[in-house]
Amino acid sequence: MKNIKAIIFDAYGTLFDVNSAAEKCKDKIGDKWEGFANYWRTTQLEYTWLRSLMNRHKDFWQVTEDSLDKSMKAFKIDPSMRNELLDLYKILSTFPEVTEVLKNLKEKNYKLAILSNGTPSLLNELVKSNNLDNVFDDIFSIEEVGIYKPDSKVYDLPIKKYQIQKKEVAFLSANTWDVSGGGNYGYSSIWVNRNNNIFDNLDYKPKNEVKNLKQLLDIV
Repeated sequence: MKNIKAIIFDAYGTLFDVNSAAEKCKDKIGDKWEGFANYWRTTQLEYTWLRSLMNRHKDFWQVTEDSLDKSMKAFKIDPSMRNELLDLYKILSTFPEVTEVLKNLKEKNYKLAILSNGTPSLLNELVKSNNLDNVFDDIFSIEEVGIYKPDSKVYDLPIKKYQIQKKEVAFLSANTWDVSGGGNYGYSSIWVNRNNNIFDNLDYKPKNEVKNLKQLLDIV
C-alpha cells in the first residue's frame, strides 16, 4: 500500500479481545462462557445499530451494560457476576501480537490512532491498562459525533484532524461491517480476519486481508 500517512485501528475485536472478560471467568461460567461472550458482543453491536436508526443514543458503556443484562438472563449467569464482568470489560486484554506491531509501526513514523464506538474514558483505560499510553497519536470516539459506526460522520473524524486524503488512511477492523463502512467512506480498509470468517456483501471488497496484525507489517 503506497502513500499511507495514518494507520487507524478499530478497538474492540481488532486490538482488544472482547471475549477476554468472559474467558477470565470461565471457571465460574463453565463451558458456555464462549457462547455467552459471543452473544454479549452480538447484542451489544445490535443495540448500537438500532439506537442509531432510532436516534436514541446511549453511550457505549450504557449499551455494554444493557447487552450484558440481556445476555446474563439468556445464559442464566449468576447475577452476582455482573460487576466482575463489567470491571473486566474495562481492562480487556490485547491480542498477543498487538503491542509489538504497534511499537514497530510507531518507529516508522505513521500517525497511529484508534477510531472506536467506545467512550473516551473507556478507551483511555483500555490503552493505559495494556501499557499502550505512548503509542497512539489520537483516540477518536464516536461520542464526538453522537452516532455509532458505520455512519460516515465517524470515519470523517481523523480526516478532519489530520487534513489528509481518505485514501491515505489504512483502516483496520475485525468487523466486516466496519471494514465496509470505512472502505465505502474512502479509506484503504484492511480486514483483520482472525477466525477465517466470510466477508459480508456490503458493496466493498477490502484492499487487503490479514489473519493478525503482524501481517500488516508486510503491507505498509
